[in-house]
Amino acid sequence: MKDFAAIDFETANNERTSVCSVGVIIVRNGEIVDSFYSLIQPEPNYYNYWCTQVHGLKEEDTEDAPIFPEVWKQIASLIEGLPLVAHNKAFDGSCLRAAFRCYQMDYPEYSFLCTLTASRKVFPDLENHQLHTVAHECGYVLENHHHALADAEACAWIAKEIL
Repeated sequence: MKDFAAIDFETANNERTSVCSVGVIIVRNGEIVDSFYSLIQPEPNYYNYWCTQVHGLKEEDTEDAPIFPEVWKQIASLIEGLPLVAHNKAFDGSCLRAAFRCYQMDYPEYSFLCTLTASRKVFPDLENHQLHTVAHECGYVLENHHHALADAEACAWIAKEIL
């Protein structure tokens, strides 16, 4: 796959609408040509202990962050015409749809591919199919795991290798 946008969301709590950060990597002709990262004011606006343990973000990190529609305006032009790719599209796709619903935005029916599903077919004998494991198998060392932009970049690397 040569042209796509890899995307990753982190959430503040167990609600899919509570996206608190997003990372996007734009790949054209098999090369990373652009990236985007933003903190987002989550909805509902609270952090649970477990989510903070995963990604390290807290309320004070996003108290001055823009809301989802403002962030998405910036992303929409970057990803126009590109399929989206996520490592676990069930999660990231549900976050995207939930945020669109929450803010009563029209969802454009993005084409969404999943490197997690693909990795299970391509690498059936891996010990697990977590993002860092699959990235390593594809020759990429994921540092700063659970930072949305770092995870999106790892996903892009995997997608270039196996999709």
